[in-house]
Amino acid sequence: MPNDDDFSDFFYASPDGLKLHARIYGEANSGHWPVVCLPGLTRNAQDFHELALYLSTRAARKIVAFDYRGRGQSAYDPDISHYNVGVEAGDILAGLAALGIEDAAFVGTSRGGLIIHVLGAMRPAILRAIVLNDIGPVVEAGGLAHIRSYLERAPMPKTHVEALSAQRGAHGSDFPALAGADWERMVSALYRETDEGLMPDFDPTLVDTLAGLDVTQPLPDLWPQFEALAAIPLLAIRGANSKLLSAETLEQMRKRHPHIETITVEGQGHAPFLETGGLPGAIAAFLNQAELKFK
Repeated sequence: MPNDDDFSDFFYASPDGLKLHARIYGEANSGHWPVVCLPGLTRNAQDFHELALYLSTRAARKIVAFDYRGRGQSAYDPDISHYNVGVEAGDILAGLAALGIEDAAFVGTSRGGLIIHVLGAMRPAILRAIVLNDIGPVVEAGGLAHIRSYLERAPMPKTHVEALSAQRGAHGSDFPALAGADWERMVSALYRETDEGLMPDFDPTLVDTLAGLDVTQPLPDLWPQFEALAAIPLLAIRGANSKLLSAETLEQMRKRHPHIETITVEGQGHAPFLETGGLPGAIAAFLNQAELKFK
């Protein structure tokens, strides 16, 4: 489990008054760009704990990892229509304004990467560098159907051991590279302890937001939004077993972006664990190089 001494909790109000949460790692006086970490659909700031420790200690950066509304320590929204990337992008801007952060490097996993595309349209000057983790301008409908199917039938384990077994059973074939400690961290981030046992650490109505998607048809793409990011250094990471970001889309991203680097993570699916293998060092090196070229 994360050590609370490694970070501080930051609470702020969304534009419509919800109490939202972020974790803060490191100091702002290093001279480096701060890093903003944005998680996936039902995930939270804990996913970035190990990466944030690496970047805040070894790379001397301030890290802000957000819980969207309805996830982690942020308040649930009684109107599930507000669980969308536009509203969530506005929440991120509100949080950064409350922290006095005018620009930063952004790391976005899955939905977090979609929010980065929206931020590029809303406030492009806020983006100094981008890391997209297993997400791009084309989201494969089959991959989204896979996520929806899992969430709709997700097991409800009551103990840590049951949760580990459920996660490895559901995702093990896509993540043969993960070790036991990796699964332990995943489960610790996914669930919270309650008097009734473990509970998923997100508003269960989030699953309902996927109900109306027609996953038999190609989803609208974000190529115009992606191409608007062409002046911003970008690192795109893909899990070799990903069902959401295809190898073909990654290659198109490489062709269309003049300042892109790409990494394919063997033995992992959607989405690669950013604290595994050489990814923390690769992300730190990318950010350092981006600062040298573009600061």
